[in-house]
Amino acid sequence: MEFGMVMESSPGHTAPLAAEIENLGFDILLCPDTQNLAPDPIGQLSLASKSTSKLTLGTGVTNPITRDVAVAACAMMTLHLESGGRALCGVGRGDSSAAHIGLKNSTTLQLRQFIEDFRGYVTGKEVRRNGKQSQFRWLEDATYKPLSIDVACTGPKTIEMAVDVADRVSFAVGSSPEQLQWAMNVAEERLAKTERPRESIQIGAYVNIVCDPDEQNAINLGRMIAGMVAHFSGMKDAPLDHLPKKLKNVAKTLRDGYDMNKHAQDSGSHLELISDDFVDWFSICGPAEKCISRLKTLTDLGLEHVYQLGGSPIAHPHGERQVALVRQASIFAKEVIPHFR
Repeated sequence: MEFGMVMESSPGHTAPLAAEIENLGFDILLCPDTQNLAPDPIGQLSLASKSTSKLTLGTGVTNPITRDVAVAACAMMTLHLESGGRALCGVGRGDSSAAHIGLKNSTTLQLRQFIEDFRGYVTGKEVRRNGKQSQFRWLEDATYKPLSIDVACTGPKTIEMAVDVADRVSFAVGSSPEQLQWAMNVAEERLAKTERPRESIQIGAYVNIVCDPDEQNAINLGRMIAGMVAHFSGMKDAPLDHLPKKLKNVAKTLRDGYDMNKHAQDSGSHLELISDDFVDWFSICGPAEKCISRLKTLTDLGLEHVYQLGGSPIAHPHGERQVALVRQASIFAKEVIPHFR
């Protein structure tokens, strides 16, 4: 099992916090690429590469809308070389990054093209762009390990596409066993249909986890993440028929009622729609013993990596929020992760 955590980058904080995250026993640090809500992740992760030695460093996630694929591939390959081959490109269709500049998220087809072109660039191949053959000249003499592409996916079409072209697939469907079993079934059926070997791809998930001795406090801290991930299931034009009733009702309501201006914040008006009961079902929130039991149910489904989507008890300022997030995650790292090693 690989364990990662998702944390927004923050100037002056990212590098020392990355060192702390590595010391806590996490394998991976992912920073969101959402320019209006958080600082640039890739430059910050390059700084973090100097304060760490083993930690994999990546985006969680970038997207085809706000980053041209050549620009994204250049930045990620720079991080990969700077870190000694420890970069990971997490990519998805885009959500808050596009919404905050008045654009729609990408289609699954656009995301597939981005992934295929990205792989071409970072493996030194020519990529056909706007009628021109395009290639990284500066990469011609470099030697390096392959840079893996990790696709965050929620709906069935994106899961199937990710299984076709990615190195890693990370479900973003919440933390209920029903949802993760459904997602795993979609992935495995696609693998069987295309005859792609199961061992050629790594499958895991973004999991909403807040570990705290006070269960109510954990649920309160997990409410924002539960609302955010439920919103992914109800994005415009996304299919809802496959969702369990509990999630379908919330996702349908969030389709028009999600407060994007308060995305990833604890003060969004949509959080009034996220009950304690829903948070408890859709997330893993509570003392270590509960987290271990609930997480084992998920890992038994065949997940090979888990990215913690946690909660922070401090809302502002931005840097202090990340410090508190890591402090809260330390409970999970010290009391839960060792049971899965």
